[in-house]
Amino acid sequence: MKNNLFCFLGLSIIGIVSADSCSLEISPSRVVVKFGDPVSVSCVASRPVRVLGWESVIAASHTQNDLSVQWRVDSLTDWIEEPICYGVFFTAPRQCEEKLNLVLYKKPDSVSISLVNHSSPVVEGREYQLQCEVQNVAPVQYLVLRWYRGKTEVYNHSFSELSPATPVQVSSTLLIVPNRADNGAQYRCEAQLELGAEGPQPPPTVQSEVLNIAVQYPPDFRSPEEEMLDISEDSETVLDCTAEGNPPPVYVWTSSNLQDKADNQPVLRAAPLSPGVYTCTASNILGKKSKQFIIKHKSKGV
Repeated sequence: MKNNLFCFLGLSIIGIVSADSCSLEISPSRVVVKFGDPVSVSCVASRPVRVLGWESVIAASHTQNDLSVQWRVDSLTDWIEEPICYGVFFTAPRQCEEKLNLVLYKKPDSVSISLVNHSSPVVEGREYQLQCEVQNVAPVQYLVLRWYRGKTEVYNHSFSELSPATPVQVSSTLLIVPNRADNGAQYRCEAQLELGAEGPQPPPTVQSEVLNIAVQYPPDFRSPEEEMLDISEDSETVLDCTAEGNPPPVYVWTSSNLQDKADNQPVLRAAPLSPGVYTCTASNILGKKSKQFIIKHKSKGV
């Protein structure tokens, strides 16, 4: 019974001591500082103190009996700085310390975007990787890299799993499978340091240049692949074989009724045009496609 009571009292005493406040307050409690900028933070003791001071690589300071002490740096450039305010008190707990939550940041030197192992133009339906590189940014765990197609954000990449405090180089990739609608699309990436409420607003941001994507694709006709036309014998006939393709298609017309060549013309105009089948072929380096026009003459009086 005595042993049990002793353990209970011991736990109670330990709990009281552990819960007792350190009696030190840092203001502001979290500081976000741009590399090279000045910074000033105060540490205040809420009860009489023998010694109150800052333990720091630079600008260490202390005071005796005063209830407040400042940590001040004119130009903060030390990436491993971790200032700690400490106090030596007259009563228990006689010693305690509080660490300043300090974030020293630096915007990227540059942000660049490129096609991986390729140069534009790209081919419709094939897979490509875009890469965004960020040079000398810190701290990287606050970095969010956003990908845009035009004005629309299509992907974002955070680096919260990384922890170095010093500037680093990081990259992100975006997988695309372009189609013809993507011809002329503009991609860019944006590096943003999201440093929290204590950081600058809006967050520090650096954008890449715009990467224009040229997409090559085989020809395709705007209208159905086969057309039948009933025309009068003496009327002018217009056969429109216009196709969309990149590079622009080359056109070839074939028919037993054509006396003169009409090569590389998307539209054939003739008056009169004999009945028969007229075939137009549009081609580029990625493929070719043909379209037939079947011409019939209207019976007289119709």
